[in-house]
Amino acid sequence: MTKSAVFGTGSWGTAFGMVLADAGCEVTLWGRRPELAEAVNTRHTNPDYLPGVELPASLRATTDPAEAAAGAEFTVLAVPSQSLRGNLAAWAPLLPPDTVLVSLMKGVELGSTKRMSEVIQEVAGAPPERIAVLTGPNLAKEIAARQPAASVVACRDEEVARRLQKVCHTPYFRPYTNTDVVGCELGGAVKNIIGLAVGIADGMGLGDNAKASLITRGLAETTRLGVRLGADPATFAGLAGLGDLAATCSSPLSRNHTFGANLGRGMTLEETIAVTRQTAEGVKSCRSVLDLATGHGVEMPITETVVEIVHEGKAPLMALKELMGRSAKAEGR
Repeated sequence: MTKSAVFGTGSWGTAFGMVLADAGCEVTLWGRRPELAEAVNTRHTNPDYLPGVELPASLRATTDPAEAAAGAEFTVLAVPSQSLRGNLAAWAPLLPPDTVLVSLMKGVELGSTKRMSEVIQEVAGAPPERIAVLTGPNLAKEIAARQPAASVVACRDEEVARRLQKVCHTPYFRPYTNTDVVGCELGGAVKNIIGLAVGIADGMGLGDNAKASLITRGLAETTRLGVRLGADPATFAGLAGLGDLAATCSSPLSRNHTFGANLGRGMTLEETIAVTRQTAEGVKSCRSVLDLATGHGVEMPITETVVEIVHEGKAPLMALKELMGRSAKAEGR
């Protein structure tokens, strides 16, 4: 049996741990809270993040990072993106030297504007060939219910991507391989921001034309940034791009869409944070993505508008008028 460790007992970390266990892996989850680890081990459930879901008996949990990491062929990182650096610095000395580090995170680090694989490489000292990314339309509650889903496993080393594909392939979870790590990561990070924008539009009561326009133009600005950073434009037409974007912008299970909808209904940022139990990655990443785009001379008007609404207090209606009032141009620009 392939031994895997999953660092993070949130909804997606737990759900992916379940996928690995269903695929035949020996899986250990790491979490901070003893009571949650006990619930996983004795009642086979995660009552805080996946209530009502029966987890495989082969999935176990611990609060000891060394115990989780021991012998792991794959080490899956499933913590909020802005906390990765600090957490990984503590875990890195415990990791097996040949483990494959797998990022489930969809964000860009504030300050450094680094993608998660770049943070992993810097902090853990692992070469890019030993760092993989799993992304796509991955709504955790649907996957935990074993509903059909497809995803992308990306690594610069195609053989490593195939190994990861094999250990997480189940009758309900179908992974595809890709070597375009840059494109896959950017697709996952920027879709959260577009999800916020579409949620805001929903909260304002705007129609399907407006939402379709935001999704389409959001994909266009994601692709612009990706191509500037060396990504394959075809990636953004696949599961890591359009697929993930469609799920995030259309599902009530999407944290970012729900967060945006509350803002669109008139809630303040503080009020929205107060009623949000889990991390909506786009809230912080919108600033770092905009910084990344600005640093590379890429125009991202929807991302800029989301930053203005979320972090600068601009009224959504005013932001919408300014976005619609931009100078007209050819679609490809």
